[in-house]
Amino acid sequence: MNTLIAITGLGIFCLLFEILNLRKAIVPFTIIGLLGVLALNFYEFENATATHSYYNNMITVSKFSTAFSSLFIILTIFLVALSHNFYENHQTKISDFIAIKIFLLAGGVAMVSFGNLAMFFLGIEILSIALYVLAASERLNLKSNEAGMKYFLMGSFASGIILFGICLIYGAMGSFDVVEISESSLSAELPIWFPIGMILMTIGMLFKVAAVPFHFWAPDVYEGSPALTTALMSTLAKVIAIATLFKLVAELNLIPSLENQGLLGTFENIIVIISIASMTVGNIMALRQVNVKRMLAFSGISHAGFMLMTFLTVASSAGVLLYYTAAYALAGIAAFSVILYVCKNQENEDITNFHGLGKTNPLLAAILTASLLSMAGIPIFSGFFAKLFLFDQTIKAGFIALVIVAVINSIISVGYYFKLILAMYSKEPNQERTGKPFLIYAVAVISIVLNIALGLFPSLVLDLLK
Repeated sequence: MNTLIAITGLGIFCLLFEILNLRKAIVPFTIIGLLGVLALNFYEFENATATHSYYNNMITVSKFSTAFSSLFIILTIFLVALSHNFYENHQTKISDFIAIKIFLLAGGVAMVSFGNLAMFFLGIEILSIALYVLAASERLNLKSNEAGMKYFLMGSFASGIILFGICLIYGAMGSFDVVEISESSLSAELPIWFPIGMILMTIGMLFKVAAVPFHFWAPDVYEGSPALTTALMSTLAKVIAIATLFKLVAELNLIPSLENQGLLGTFENIIVIISIASMTVGNIMALRQVNVKRMLAFSGISHAGFMLMTFLTVASSAGVLLYYTAAYALAGIAAFSVILYVCKNQENEDITNFHGLGKTNPLLAAILTASLLSMAGIPIFSGFFAKLFLFDQTIKAGFIALVIVAVINSIISVGYYFKLILAMYSKEPNQERTGKPFLIYAVAVISIVLNIALGLFPSLVLDLLK
């Protein structure tokens, strides 16, 4: 709870810095503030031996919420650091953009800390409104305007579906409180509105995760949005959405309640179908892309399919989901750091911009290569171990066919990742690249080092939620 209050206060301070004309100090101040919030959250994690609730159970603090909140805060620190160079030509707006990112983080923390469906929906709206603004933040860019409008329309529909689902659950249970709903859901005779409400909420969250068949908005929005906003959507927003959906399924006792009604097999089959469809469609479509942001959008759809595999073993897979999301997000931050450097002042983010990067800037080329190899699931990177633990758990649950499809999709993904890697090392440079922005280099190096460290010491994250 203290973490959420501190994040909100930090966002207000960011807005005050504009009034006091302290724009140059806003990035270092925000990073220091977020490090302080991370320390506070770590303190809450250490003391979260049991679930603590606040304000009539509106907010609950547990190992799950504090562990994922720590990941969100770390990702936000990287995104704020990248803002310094990205917004250097928009100094008058930098406080607004950074404050929006901080408030977005507050929405994300609220989403994984909810104890009441009203707080859950409030967190979604805070997150979504921030993303709508950031997607359309380049007002003079037609693609950014289009991305903002598309995301606003699709996000609004998704929020409406979630709200309708919450209404049906309230109608069935007579309460918004998660504890009361989960206790009532174990009764033998449940109103039909409860599973229907859960289905609608799940569909709405699958829009946010960009899983097939609710993925159509993602490639256009990722391509049209400013590159830093795309980095935020691809990493932080996706991780928040999948963690929140996981908590919904776990906290509302969806699996036991469906088992009581004989619907568990149907739920598992739907998850398997969506997972396979997301992996396959994402990878096959990514093979055809020449725009790197669009390629990573389809890659994100594919990874959403992998993450959904944890829903087949909800009782024991919280640690695996945390590890997978951390590995994926850190690789994504490293990749987008390089993209921000290479494609600055370019009209697009096509692969041609990366020709010869291995010769003109070997360090950034190596970092981008490492992040792509991690996403593809190549040892020694944490992306490999994340898939290994995920497959091991899914096989133990009896879904061997799903794991076979996932392995095949991992092999397919190597094709489009290597297309970009080969462009960096086998093509001749087609542009001069000057300057070495410190913060972009620092974020790229630290994030990929953390990714490799997680691969070498997986138990550091896996054991957090045991």
